[in-house]
Amino acid sequence: MTAAKLRNIGPKSAAWLRQVGLRSHEDLAAVGSVEAFMRVKRAGFRPSLNLLYALEGALLDCHWQQLPDDRRGELLQAYDAATALLPPPRGRPAAGPVTTTQMQDEDDAPSPSLFDSPDETGQD
Repeated sequence: MTAAKLRNIGPKSAAWLRQVGLRSHEDLAAVGSVEAFMRVKRAGFRPSLNLLYALEGALLDCHWQQLPDDRRGELLQAYDAATALLPPPRGRPAAGPVTTTQMQDEDDAPSPSLFDSPDETGQD
């Protein structure tokens, strides 16, 4: 599989796909974009979600950035479902839930000082 054969797929991605047994458009179409992405991840490579979108774009013959937002959401849900079925990594506990950190608004945060203020004794 080369970039000339599949849209959105560069040489590195094509090499990953070949190494997981996906060598043609027909192979990719048979397993689908999510399963192809999961095979690449399970093989130990570290693809970004852009590969998932690129694979879907290759199947739909469109640029990966032109995928509709609702389709991207469907792909993410399918990826999350497939990831949940994976066993935890050997020798390590399963990852905990992801948490979100809320940042303070700039208006609420104390303003930073460029210089340290002298201590209370009046010494620097």
